[in-house]
Amino acid sequence: MKDKNRVCQLFGIQYPIIQGGMVWHSGWRLASAVSNTGGLGLIGAGSMYPDVLKEHIQKCKKATDKPFGVNVPMLYPDLEELLQVIITGGVKIIFTSAGNPKPYTEYLKKEGLTVAHVVSSAKFAIKCQEAGVEAVVAEGFEAGGHNGREETTTFCLLPEVRKTVNLPLIAAGGIALGSQIKAAMALGAEGVQMGTRFAATHESSAHISWKNRITELKEGDTLLTLKELAPVRLVKNNFFYSIEEIYRKERSLEKLKEALGRGKAKKGMFLGDLEHGELEIGQVSSLIDKVLSVEEVFAQLLKEYDKTKIEDL
Repeated sequence: MKDKNRVCQLFGIQYPIIQGGMVWHSGWRLASAVSNTGGLGLIGAGSMYPDVLKEHIQKCKKATDKPFGVNVPMLYPDLEELLQVIITGGVKIIFTSAGNPKPYTEYLKKEGLTVAHVVSSAKFAIKCQEAGVEAVVAEGFEAGGHNGREETTTFCLLPEVRKTVNLPLIAAGGIALGSQIKAAMALGAEGVQMGTRFAATHESSAHISWKNRITELKEGDTLLTLKELAPVRLVKNNFFYSIEEIYRKERSLEKLKEALGRGKAKKGMFLGDLEHGELEIGQVSSLIDKVLSVEEVFAQLLKEYDKTKIEDL
């Protein structure tokens, strides 16, 4: 993993480890810490108004002289303004997600940005390549946050994407251990994007109660839901069960939208209401048992990666 590969070369980083741009977790502290440790940190613009994003970019530039980027979900109403903040802020790397990258990719590249896009299927990976995207993140449904409707696992998705596009390929979803990084590489990935493991770090901007709750989650404590709106993997708490009750009674889109309301994700992950807030996290949370610093996470990942041997058949 220490050798230069296409992901390292594309982003100018030491290790092909990218921190997911998670809403309410991925502020400038986390992004700069990951970049300073040799990976690629991403500021999560999905939970930021344009003026807040501008502040995080400025602080991140002061905290690191290494490459960092911004993740932008393309379904947000402030998209045009967010993109302008990124361009004028001098950011050189952008990860787009949750939408079609085609209308913006060439424009962003002309402005000097390297563009990667998150996909949940080989079909969308092909569209990304046609749109001029420079790398794809193949994210399986094990991932936290917004997800693909097809429920394709990461280890099924990776070889499908690898055989259909020749772009640098980044694996995401269900990765928190060095052994999982090596397994992803064996399936054709050239790097990994990790959200859940970095959510439970000291530098994450999430509430400490939520970070601690991540370390307590067990197998089966999360479930992908809300496919009719935007699929998301949630922790089973009171908020989750209120959604399930709507499904059980009437499956009403209007009722689902009403239950989601505004600010539920902030309430749960940023303000620490673990029962009535929306808690987005990946299945791999069951393998995380301690809140660590970013530096400790990297040391652990690299040690596990080096110890993992893939034997010939």
